[in-house]
Amino acid sequence: MNRKSLIKISLIATAFLFSLTSCEKEKILTISELPTEITAYVSTHFPNNTITQAIMERDGLSKTYDILLSENINLEFNRKKEIIEIDGETQLPNSVIPEKILQYVTVNYPTNFITDWKLDGKNQEVQLDNGLNLEFNMKGDFLRIDS
Repeated sequence: MNRKSLIKISLIATAFLFSLTSCEKEKILTISELPTEITAYVSTHFPNNTITQAIMERDGLSKTYDILLSENINLEFNRKKEIIEIDGETQLPNSVIPEKILQYVTVNYPTNFITDWKLDGKNQEVQLDNGLNLEFNMKGDFLRIDS
């Protein structure tokens, strides 16, 4: 084989191996396998809910923890075990909403409450019980209504 053929085969083999290792992998975790940061967050902010399922997902270099709580509350944590998304059907505890965002919603939407919160790129987004999505910057300043 000439050198070009070896390089070509080498590149194909490398690409194939990379594609195998970058595939998404899920692992169901027991509560005892969860990082303490996550169990502490749940017990602090959701003391009346129990963890019904915990999944660690790996996709290439990315790693997330998806936690399902009783009452259909979903939490997602990043690889640093920081909360990045909370999805619920009922009112979220005030303790999980940044103070400035909570104040904005209380003043501007006094008859509504927050059911979802997430980090979206360099912004934060909340969804109200009426389906309205509000977008804020990382400091909690209102940016826009997101449709």
